[in-house]
Amino acid sequence: MALKALMFLGFMALILIGLGALVATIFSQVNLGIGILVVILTPVVLATTIGLVARIGARSWRPVRDLVAAAGELADGDYSARVEANGSSATRGVVNSFNEMASRLESADQQRRQLLADLGHELRTPLTVIRGEIEAMLDGVHTLDRDTLEPLVGEVAVMERLLEDLRTLSLLEAGALRLHPEPTDLSALVSDIADAYRRRAEEAGVEIVTNASPVELVLDPVRIREVITNLINNALRAMPDGGRLTLDVQPAGAGARVQVADTGTGIEPADQDRMFERFQKGSTSSGSGLGLTISRNLIQAHGGSISVDSTPGVGTILTIDLERVRPSTIT
Repeated sequence: MALKALMFLGFMALILIGLGALVATIFSQVNLGIGILVVILTPVVLATTIGLVARIGARSWRPVRDLVAAAGELADGDYSARVEANGSSATRGVVNSFNEMASRLESADQQRRQLLADLGHELRTPLTVIRGEIEAMLDGVHTLDRDTLEPLVGEVAVMERLLEDLRTLSLLEAGALRLHPEPTDLSALVSDIADAYRRRAEEAGVEIVTNASPVELVLDPVRIREVITNLINNALRAMPDGGRLTLDVQPAGAGARVQVADTGTGIEPADQDRMFERFQKGSTSSGSGLGLTISRNLIQAHGGSISVDSTPGVGTILTIDLERVRPSTIT
């Protein structure tokens, strides 16, 4: 738009110059005084036109200049660079898009820094334990036997689980995790998971109740099992003094709804908004703090959603909504 305006004004300036010269010639033949006046006015008109063109050009190019400068700052790692939205509507649109991109890059950079800080914190604990035990064995404080080595194997397993969780999460967020969907009886899947946990639940004084209506969906049973298992583990940890764990599977609209409800300690309202974020762990959690983040992303990868409703001291209900997909859509 700015280039077209400059070309138009330049063209008009040339026309004015030509008209001025023509009028001067004509009037010089008729009236010398008028001809001289026109000749004098022509440079004035030309100077005014050039000044107007220069002013419009400067105003039109200022946002472009600011954009180039801000882009350089962004390339140098300054994600706070922004440009004031001035100029034509088209220019303002480009500036707004640039500012939005810069905001997203700044947010992504903050998340990356926080992730690295959290990861370093999570790995530091098992590494400290392993190093301390090895040094104790080298100094002769601890003997090299099964009792001293088994805890170290456990700490290594913690790091392996953390790294595997990070790998899964990175694939999910990049949209590169491959699902293997197949027709699955969701109620049977949840019932099987509940049966696998009954003995552990009984030992913890927790009663597992299953209400499952037949629902067949096309989904990845391994990944959905991973989600349900994580929710059950969290629920059991929230009931250290026993309680009831209810697993409910029901048709819902064109899909299904799965609810995992416990009578545990509950979650504070302020923590409910952050519980699906990376490395957010409750006071009873011994995991990596990535389980709920992975669970949410796995459900979203299936086209579903997961939500929480919790009351401190009463319990927590986690709800999964999945859409029904016909087997013929499997690729």
